[in-house]
Amino acid sequence: MNRNDITEKIITAKVAKGITWESVAKKVGLSKEWVTAGCLGQMTFDDKQAKVIGKIFGLNAEEQKWLQVVPYKGSLPTPVPTDPLIYRWYEIVSVYGTTIKALIHEEFGDGIMSAIDFSMDIVRQPDPKGDRVNVVLSGKFLPYKQY
Repeated sequence: MNRNDITEKIITAKVAKGITWESVAKKVGLSKEWVTAGCLGQMTFDDKQAKVIGKIFGLNAEEQKWLQVVPYKGSLPTPVPTDPLIYRWYEIVSVYGTTIKALIHEEFGDGIMSAIDFSMDIVRQPDPKGDRVNVVLSGKFLPYKQY
């Protein structure tokens, strides 16, 4: 048994029971974005959170312990993603990455946007021409230090 096995069990139970990520997040008490990432094997739950997840998805005590192991982050099976939705994010970074970098450096200086001290919000934005996906990424700016 490993973390990937637990992720697959969670996904199987989610489909079988018709569970939404948002309902899971409400029970855990954190954002749907972070809890979904955790359930998909990209974040580490604490003991209390693992018990809530375990109850929702029918995980035993040993399986809940796997939710508390620091995962190997990065879950894409290929260097260039083939899933159309994920590929569009790859495309966004390929096309706009240098623009994002230039504008962050102009505004903040030499550094990076943290993906650790980070939050994400994904919401449906109604639009008469077709609903839009509104994604807000917010990461702490971490300047490079001189030494």
